Amino acid sequence: MIINDLIRLMNEECTTSCYEKITQLIRQHFNCGAVVLLRLRGDFLKPEATSGLVAETLGRRFVLAQHPRLTAIMTSSDGLRFPADSPLPDPYDGLLESQPGNPLPVHDCIGIPLYCDGEAWGALTLDSLTPGAFTQTLSELQTCRPVLETIIRLHTLEDKIAVLQRNRLAEHPAMANADAAGDIIGHSDAIKAIRHELDVVAMSDLPVLLLGETGVGKELFAAYLHRKSDRANRPMVYINCAALPENLAESELFGHVKGAFSGAGSDRAGRFESADKGTLFLDEVGELPLPVQAKLLRVLQNGEIQRLGSDKLKQVNVRIVAATNRDLRKQIKDGAFRADLYHRLSVYPVPIPPLREREKDIPLLAGYFLEQNRARLGLRSLRLSPDASAALLQYNWPGNVRELEHVISRAAIKALSRGAQKHDIVTLDSRLLDLDIAEVDSALIMSDDKAETIISATQGMPMKEAVQYFQRVVIMRELQRHKGSWSKTARAFSLDPSNLHKLAQKLDIK
Repeated sequence: MIINDLIRLMNEECTTSCYEKITQLIRQHFNCGAVVLLRLRGDFLKPEATSGLVAETLGRRFVLAQHPRLTAIMTSSDGLRFPADSPLPDPYDGLLESQPGNPLPVHDCIGIPLYCDGEAWGALTLDSLTPGAFTQTLSELQTCRPVLETIIRLHTLEDKIAVLQRNRLAEHPAMANADAAGDIIGHSDAIKAIRHELDVVAMSDLPVLLLGETGVGKELFAAYLHRKSDRANRPMVYINCAALPENLAESELFGHVKGAFSGAGSDRAGRFESADKGTLFLDEVGELPLPVQAKLLRVLQNGEIQRLGSDKLKQVNVRIVAATNRDLRKQIKDGAFRADLYHRLSVYPVPIPPLREREKDIPLLAGYFLEQNRARLGLRSLRLSPDASAALLQYNWPGNVRELEHVISRAAIKALSRGAQKHDIVTLDSRLLDLDIAEVDSALIMSDDKAETIISATQGMPMKEAVQYFQRVVIMRELQRHKGSWSKTARAFSLDPSNLHKLAQKLDIK
């Protein structure tokens, strides 16, 4: 029986993979298309583990107000089974991995709410493409619920113990709530390491310097650091240093008194005062003009500010987090950045890796942005085709996460403008992504890793689609190598140029 298997699993382990094993075990036992374990995070449900759904599902955040089926499950006492003709849209329509080329709607669905220590923890859902698949399933699933909730309780306790052990020298009750709403999305080793590093340094008041390319999400990491600190209940104040005019910088940072300058009609607090006992985030700190750097350094040294036009000093208690995409050491050599300010800001530097070094996180981030756009555009369902998913993995992402967000948003709007209906399961293919082939990773040459990526991307595709996908990748790779020259590309393939053009049109490359 399934309950005996779950009890054995409970006695074996309470690691992260435990949730994955639960979904796999339940899917196998009930012979269903997909199983999802979701955790409640404020007003949305976050997938903790899935079996049978495409990878990007783990990055989605299902806002309860936008998903009536999930709301109905969470507000039920013992769970629900939805009839095959239910008018309520299923959040997983088109996401079953068994149908990558055919975005079919779910035909049978059940779900049960899950509780931990008397409070709503989340839900477990089962889906199938076969009508009537779950006729006798709900009662058996309800029998399993106490065991599932016990596993969750043990897993939650293990998490809390691990957090306390990591932060034994700096006790902080907020640390028990790991991965709160607004968490950093990613399962890559790099992101796991940064999360752990920020969890530890958050407990100190050390200044932190976030380093990374434009678009990697430095502001999100700064917010995470603030949320994990003992200043979390105080304000985090943001300053875009690149947009700070030199003639207004002193007033913006430190405030002014009435009459300090023309137009100063009343006293005004600066950003330092607003952030007192909280966190001040200096974004793009490398853009600060030298005169402003000198004034900022003075405040960081003694913790005192002086409003423009005032002779009174005021003490402030502010934790500084700065971010830059510039090489500040080089700027120091060039005389564009003060060395003493750099050393004040970079007590604890944290490099944020670019998206191209976090390949494992791309499907999750794509899923997050797909769900955002689905809700924003009022769509029933929004998904990626297999070739689009593969294209995202192959692209070099010079604009990082911000570029990925824009690519998904633009593709969704294009799909609607080209005839997709809001009640459809809207599929974004690689053509809609409109990725510049000049930026496609030149490492597409068949290394073992890339070969594995292509095999994974084409898994489940009909043979014809898989062959076309492979042809498209190889042609685009060779075209990039020859800097867009079709004639040279044709010669490289020993093809007549006209035949290559016909093939490219057939594959929708041209």
